[in-house]
Amino acid sequence: MDENLNLVKSYTIKDLPLSERPREKLEKYGVKSLSNAELIAVIIRTGYGEDTALDLANKLLSMDKSGISFLSHAEIEELTSIRGIGLCKAAQIQAAIELGKRISANLGEGRIKVDSPLVVVDLLMEEMRYLKKEHFKTIILDTKNQIISIENISIGNLNASIVHPREVFNIAIRKSANAIILVHNHPSGDPTPSTEDINITHRLIDAGNIIGIKVLDHIIIGDNKYISFKQRNII
Repeated sequence: MDENLNLVKSYTIKDLPLSERPREKLEKYGVKSLSNAELIAVIIRTGYGEDTALDLANKLLSMDKSGISFLSHAEIEELTSIRGIGLCKAAQIQAAIELGKRISANLGEGRIKVDSPLVVVDLLMEEMRYLKKEHFKTIILDTKNQIISIENISIGNLNASIVHPREVFNIAIRKSANAIILVHNHPSGDPTPSTEDINITHRLIDAGNIIGIKVLDHIIIGDNKYISFKQRNII
């Protein structure tokens, strides 16, 4: 056996100059100085075999053409398909992403007044544009059209069986809503409403009028595109 084979040294982050190591770089220059890969490397902490944490981070970012956005909805099974990303590292990634989502949502609740569809789009576009299934949400508003909460109603192909007025308005009533805005995404990236989208919207508007909770708009999120039913005079 060639003894030189045993002399191959695995490359680690410690081989980088001190100023280029993600954690040290964060401490010295601040978190905004880190690239996406470096941020992920800080989260997962260690590499695997000859792959450093940075190598694994770059493999994660290369899993899908959407890059970092893919991680916002990646499943555990997808993350662990990369050699070196086990359940622990996958859980750390998902926990960090979910924490970011919750912080973002908390900052908006009760503070942001919705006076334009763009307010909703700015809040939810990055979260919903890459989702592989249709997610239906309601934005619950107070008497000043300020956000009380954003609620997940259903996941799956939008139809009358999974978007029922009972589920939509049960939460709205418990939250003392004055009005709501409906939001869902189109995984195709095209936000053009279907006949079913329009029918469900009118059904929910009718139910809201009976209950006394007005449906102000229905916004469909596509890939960096959106359609507001109110702006299009569909409602």
